[in-house]
Amino acid sequence: MKKTGFDNAKYLKLQSQNISRRVRKFSKLYLEFGGKLFDDNHASRVLPGFEPDAKIKMLLKLKDKVEMVLVINANDIEKNKMRSDLGITYSQDLLRLIDSFNVVGLQIGGVVITHFNKQPEAVRLRKNLEKSKISVAYHYAIENYPNNVDYILSDNGFGKNEYLETTREIIVVTAPGPGSGKMATCLSQMYHDNKHGLKSGYAKFETFPIWNLPLNHPVNLAYEAATVDLSDVNMIDPFHLEAYNKIAINYNRDVEVFPVLNDLLVRIMGKQIYKSPTDMGVNMVGNCISDDEVCQKAAKDEIIRRYYDTEIEVRRDVLGEDSLFKMETIMNKAVVSKKDRKVAVAANKLAQKTNEPAVAIEYNGQIITGKTSKLMGAASAALLNAAKKAAELPDIHLLSEKVLTPIQELKTQYLKGHNPRLHTDEVLIALAVDSITSDICDRALKALEKLKGCEVHSSVILSQVDVNVFKKLGMNLTMDPIYQTKKLYHSK
Repeated sequence: MKKTGFDNAKYLKLQSQNISRRVRKFSKLYLEFGGKLFDDNHASRVLPGFEPDAKIKMLLKLKDKVEMVLVINANDIEKNKMRSDLGITYSQDLLRLIDSFNVVGLQIGGVVITHFNKQPEAVRLRKNLEKSKISVAYHYAIENYPNNVDYILSDNGFGKNEYLETTREIIVVTAPGPGSGKMATCLSQMYHDNKHGLKSGYAKFETFPIWNLPLNHPVNLAYEAATVDLSDVNMIDPFHLEAYNKIAINYNRDVEVFPVLNDLLVRIMGKQIYKSPTDMGVNMVGNCISDDEVCQKAAKDEIIRRYYDTEIEVRRDVLGEDSLFKMETIMNKAVVSKKDRKVAVAANKLAQKTNEPAVAIEYNGQIITGKTSKLMGAASAALLNAAKKAAELPDIHLLSEKVLTPIQELKTQYLKGHNPRLHTDEVLIALAVDSITSDICDRALKALEKLKGCEVHSSVILSQVDVNVFKKLGMNLTMDPIYQTKKLYHSK
């Protein structure tokens, strides 16, 4: 059983209390929410004990005070920008989030479409949302934002934006991804509130970096590793140090924009509320770490996983080589290396021995491997072997050649596939079918849930089908940046 290093119950209590304290300073609080509200698996990996839906549960404690506003950039709508982790567009994710908020009972205040310039797809999205009785407002790009403060705070700046009317005390402003315009939306709404006689305020909710952990704490370094594509850099907040003579950790973008943002806030609210970007935050995560050693170890593991992910993205030409150099710097700061990943060492050792792709899985401290055969790929073999171990079954063949051969024939002869070996989804379907008549297969199938959180490594880049299966099982997969074949085209 994995050790926990984070007190989730304490977090739910402290975080909701801190937000409630902040809202009492204003008639209404716009809370810019960074990161994922649902399925925050990064936080749960680096802070063992943090539940992936903790932030939603925390907001539900304030349910009667909270209203959700979603922000999406019109250019992202028009370009069908994708969320790589979910494989859906930002527009689709917007709809998914609205559905998710409705399911848990959080009130939807509406949608703001930023950088609007009559993009056809943005117009179409607005019409569809309004058909579902969801309020929509257009916000426009402002030249030289956020530096031209006088122009921004005028009828031609924020004054030109449509005003989204909200009714609750806490307006949570969230988005499908970065660059959507959450902060500008908060400021624009505050500007219009002020014109309506409401003294609304602003606060920022970011889980990472954790302001009251050291700069090079592994948990904060893991955040840098997770955002290497955004070039985020953790740094000591100089404004906080000057104002309070205390060290607090923030990141470069918030620190860089603070002077201008502070000027905007002072002019909108009529007085200075915050002396530093850290002051704007409400995050209580750092106060809920119950075992720092456990969290440090988990964060170091995450940094190594992120290094492998970056290698894959560089191999696919999604990221440049400079991203790898940044990751190497982070690895050095955390004092970790690729050799520290046991499953990677085991998978590569087996691959060298067999001269074929290999996969290794760590379960309860034991390394379980799978090799490539004529019947199935290494990922499939490793997954079945791990299921047997989790079910405490002997080392036997769960699926016979008699069962697997017809599936191979279906793939190659009828569906014209080139790879006869079975992928993980195919062997799991076969296992499910066999579980009807086989007690052993039934036990192995039910043991799959025990594999959640297990470490997995492949000596080659797996197909997207196998990647998705490991992801759905909640297993932490890494891969070497090597394609199994020398083909120029590699399907995901």
